[in-house]
Amino acid sequence: MPGTAEAASALRDARLARFAALAAAVHVLEAGLPSPVPGIKPGLANIVTLIVLLRHGWRAAVVVTLLRVVLSGLVLGTLFAPTFWLSLAGGLAAVAALGLGALGRRAGGWLAPGPVGLSVLAACAHIQAQFWLAWSWFIPHPGLLGLLPLLQGAALAAGLLTGLLAGGHVLLEGLPGLAKTLTVRCMAEAIDTGFSRIQFTPDMLPADVIGTEVFN
Repeated sequence: MPGTAEAASALRDARLARFAALAAAVHVLEAGLPSPVPGIKPGLANIVTLIVLLRHGWRAAVVVTLLRVVLSGLVLGTLFAPTFWLSLAGGLAAVAALGLGALGRRAGGWLAPGPVGLSVLAACAHIQAQFWLAWSWFIPHPGLLGLLPLLQGAALAAGLLTGLLAGGHVLLEGLPGLAKTLTVRCMAEAIDTGFSRIQFTPDMLPADVIGTEVFN
């Protein structure tokens, strides 16, 4: 029925507007956090985008992201200023990464990312887009490249925290010596939870970790 469809559409628009307002509020609060590169932030407002993606789909996440960037620019008085474009670049990159992650979730399999994995993808894409835009347009100084590892590490921590707040799990993979264990240990200490580590070897079986059942 037309009336029912219009009511459902109005309800959906109102719900997205509330999410956008919440994301804008987080963005405004985040603007007060210090950063080694002015205008570059970890993107804590992406937690709202992640929740919208998981509950209402990728298109709704794009709408919320665009509304959040515009609303934040109006509130902070930075609309069309350099920080606005940095925020827009980070938000769009995060949404694009979430879209790729959502395709992986739809495909299924053991590589399908959970909420924390999606959050890490979004945070790393967010900081990468902001950094390269700042480096190419606003601060084209070679010394800025030295800050990239620090910013990427901060993005990883922010992504883990955001994903944990959204609820989920994550699989960290990488070469030896890239501080994966240290990252997880620090995160466990930060949220006051337990931490344990298993050193896997080529001959280890699942039963060595979870045990076996013996019927007598």
